[in-house]
Amino acid sequence: VIKCKAAVAWEAGKPLSIEEVEVAPPKAHEVRIKIVATAVCHTDAYTLSGADPEGCFPVILGHEGAGIVESVGEGVTKVKKGDTVIPLYIPQCGECKFCKNPKTNLCQKIRITQGKGVMPDGTSRFTCKGKQIYHFMGTSTFSEYTVVADISVAKIDAAAPLDKVCLLGCGISTGYGAAINTAKVEPGSTCAVFGLGGVGLAVIMGCKIAGASRIIGIDINKDKYAKAKEFGATECISPQDSKKPIQEVLVEMTDGGVDYSFECIGNVGVMRSALEACHKGWGLSVIVGVAAAGQEISTRPFQLVTGRTWKGTAFGGWKSVDNVPKLVTEYMSKKIKVDEFVTHTLPFDKINEAFELMHSGK
Repeated sequence: VIKCKAAVAWEAGKPLSIEEVEVAPPKAHEVRIKIVATAVCHTDAYTLSGADPEGCFPVILGHEGAGIVESVGEGVTKVKKGDTVIPLYIPQCGECKFCKNPKTNLCQKIRITQGKGVMPDGTSRFTCKGKQIYHFMGTSTFSEYTVVADISVAKIDAAAPLDKVCLLGCGISTGYGAAINTAKVEPGSTCAVFGLGGVGLAVIMGCKIAGASRIIGIDINKDKYAKAKEFGATECISPQDSKKPIQEVLVEMTDGGVDYSFECIGNVGVMRSALEACHKGWGLSVIVGVAAAGQEISTRPFQLVTGRTWKGTAFGGWKSVDNVPKLVTEYMSKKIKVDEFVTHTLPFDKINEAFELMHSGK
């Protein structure tokens, strides 16, 4: 058993608490990882807020991390002690009907136990003050050591800087893949990206790499426009600057609507705007943001009857074990940006400050 520091969420709506936790050794088909760097994401904050119906407490959150394999359980063949890895919240077992189908990246092998906050055998590897602590998204990267299923880990280039590539565990991969894999953005097309946080910036990067000629960034926070333009946005607008609904503004700006739109916020009203900003006949809108539990989307069916398509994406459509190492290689060869997404680097014990910076849009 390893004793180490972790940020424990004892209950919903309270700040994380830095505690000494015990991390049990990996069982069969499990991997124990020394986490070197982790990022914070709105998904962690969503669960911490208490709005997540799958949220269980006490829990160690975190799902964008990178580290070094400390030890492996029986039967593990894909990674060994000392390997550099990224934990994966969407695993890839290679055996389930989802993994065998090229149309999806949603491996279902450990979905039920992962959703309940436990390892595939139904138990936890974390204890603190004599209490069992739940896992989160099969990763729990807010701990100096974590245990994951062997299908939930990708071996990456040992030369990669872990304080940067940890972001490929969720946000950057999700946005980039939404443009490249889910929308399949075409050269010369016009795109609209709603929400200019990390995921939105990654969508912009994907649209630019795919050859889009016009990329419109939409956000009420104008402080985000300069960064969006660095990533490839050709112009940025705020929904608050017009009395008309934003979809009408975009339809007028683009002679009938955009070819592709992306909702990167998790707001069901904005999801409708993003669909209705698409061009009749061929416009495609991708939902990337995760809305709160129980919320529903709506539009007039005629929007779809007249040729628009509504799609969703999880982790940008990447089959994780196969593609995360390739994304790291693309970053190392400067095909995709990663460093530019990092705004602040804080010591682990200031993790609550990191959440405050994220909530304030900084």
